[in-house]
Amino acid sequence: MSSGPLLDRLAAEGLAAHSWSNRPGERYEVHAHDYDKVIVVALGSIVFGLPAADQRIELEAGDRLELPAGTAHRADVGQNGVTCLEAHWPAGRLPPGPRRRPAGDW
Repeated sequence: MSSGPLLDRLAAEGLAAHSWSNRPGERYEVHAHDYDKVIVVALGSIVFGLPAADQRIELEAGDRLELPAGTAHRADVGQNGVTCLEAHWPAGRLPPGPRRRPAGDW
């Protein structure tokens, strides 16, 4: 999936996204942010873990994850690596609780 249309969709919401990539198997340890975070997978896959809810959220190309500020999370990059688009809103813009929005549903 090309990131151009995804960037355009985020921009239409007033979100200025930046891109980042990781190699297969890379991991982010548990952390949280003081801002609301929107992540869209452009290529590959990534699994987010939410320790407080004992939940896993799997994302593939086109899928979107909305993480309200203060949500503790970790991430494990899939076997083919990942490229994501990430944008931020001030804390409190997103409703409570993380939300996965499948490709084609946002």
